Amino acid sequence: MKKVEALQQTECGKRLIACAMVLAMAVGVSVPAPVAADHVKLPAVPSNIQAPPGAKAYLKAHAIGTQNYICLPSGSGFAWTLFGPQATLYKDNGTQLITHFLSPNPDESGTLRATWQHAKDTSSVWAAAIASSSDLAFVEPGAIPWLLLRVLGDQPGPTGGDQLSQTTFIQRLNTSGGVAPSTGCNQSAHVGARMFVPYAADYVFLTGGVDDDD
Repeated sequence: MKKVEALQQTECGKRLIACAMVLAMAVGVSVPAPVAADHVKLPAVPSNIQAPPGAKAYLKAHAIGTQNYICLPSGSGFAWTLFGPQATLYKDNGTQLITHFLSPNPDESGTLRATWQHAKDTSSVWAAAIASSSDLAFVEPGAIPWLLLRVLGDQPGPTGGDQLSQTTFIQRLNTSGGVAPSTGCNQSAHVGARMFVPYAADYVFLTGGVDDDD
């Protein structure tokens, strides 16, 4: 009889441990997502590209791609002119999160703007730079400027995806490379030539910070 009772207690203990493990796993899966979203760590930035009052970072991703230039007439000469980025943004674990490119903004009657499109739900935002900095105290020599961009348009994905819809501002930080070439665009024969210059950067997506009257 004592052996039976001991066996029952052992089985009961096993079930309790199993239940505790399931509960712990459930908590571990469901809790971290909102916590991470509320704790995006930001580096120090030049004062002119700081997030506006009330704006809060909710997402950060690392971009690898190219800044794309075309040789065009400029004044009495010629110059490399940016015609858009092409990059993929990744989470810290290496998962593809967003694609970055140039496309028409439907909220501005098709004006071409820098675009960010979520890789899963295809929600998109369009933005334009409102401030930039090449302050060498922050920006790596030979790198494209750090930027503060304001969102000027957004669109849900075809199934209602809205991962990026809350974005109001974007910061481009920790840039590397991407600067226009210094040669190859100084005569008419060069017009139309294109160069795809590798770059990397961090993009921080912010929500809020917009006055109701804006």
